[in-house]
Amino acid sequence: MLKTLIIGASGYTGVELITLLHKHPNINIIALLISEDSLNIGKKLSDIYPQLKHIIDLPLQKIDNDVSRWKSKIDVVFLATSHEVSYILAPKFINIGCIVFDLSGAFRINNANIYEKFYNFKHDNTALLNKAVYGLAEFYFNSIKNAQLIAIPGCYPTVALLSLKPLMDSNLLDLSHYPIINAISGVSGSGRKASINTHFCEISLKPYGIFNHRHYPEIVSYLGCQVIFIPHIGNFSRGILATIVCHLKTGITKKIVQKTFLNYYQNKPLIRLYTQGFPSLNSVIKLPYCDIGFEIKKNNLIIIATEDNLLKGSSSQAIQCLNIRFGLPEGLSLINYHVN
Repeated sequence: MLKTLIIGASGYTGVELITLLHKHPNINIIALLISEDSLNIGKKLSDIYPQLKHIIDLPLQKIDNDVSRWKSKIDVVFLATSHEVSYILAPKFINIGCIVFDLSGAFRINNANIYEKFYNFKHDNTALLNKAVYGLAEFYFNSIKNAQLIAIPGCYPTVALLSLKPLMDSNLLDLSHYPIINAISGVSGSGRKASINTHFCEISLKPYGIFNHRHYPEIVSYLGCQVIFIPHIGNFSRGILATIVCHLKTGITKKIVQKTFLNYYQNKPLIRLYTQGFPSLNSVIKLPYCDIGFEIKKNNLIIIATEDNLLKGSSSQAIQCLNIRFGLPEGLSLINYHVN
């Protein structure tokens, strides 16, 4: 059994993570920690999320920066925290011998200069940036197996990279035309903290973060080419649907594209490919999959891909990485997962 600590336990991502870990046969949840400023300190998780009553009644404890008390008490820590908090805590847990799964953006990109521009804090820990492994599970399997710090990808980069990386790596794209990624996310991507900008009665379908969204450099860094990325927020609670438009090199047929996707994903249990039609949000909500469909006309390729931003875009991908790291089946505690 892996003794596990979850920090940032009361947010949307945190509770999805805990629900999945609770049913994992190799996990023993030792404690749930939340911000020292939270009004929920001392409450049970099920007090905040009543659907977990008599299922997960663990108390929410206050986090502090002294992690030495956890030495030899935990094997694994999940950081469902802000970038700045993960930046402080990750090296401390590594120093006491833990395997760290960080769901923030603090260690995703191996370029310290990106952080001041896109994340609004100065990143001085270049040694740990060099050590961190990007947790895009379908592509970095071998590196994840030996990592001590796994940086779980952002929700938008996950759906974008899973759609485009097989084609990019196979040299099928005509890069004289930048791939265009139009992606719409539910409001849960903005977190649980109250804000008028994400209040359900106020929200409308609208673009945001054009040319300056923090997921843009992450997509470009791991795809290996420039893109045009247009994120949107929609008036629905969860999920991401991306419509991606790109140009293929001359002579690339639908059969070649289909074969490329099949070659990359035939043994990847959390990718579902459509040979006909396109996926919708309802295909993946509360499920751990990324669904991908496409169509071609002449050299124009349109990909429709969708995922649950709180699951494949975050918490279930973190557990997929945990399973890989410890030599377990990738879909353990994930396949057939469903919350009513």
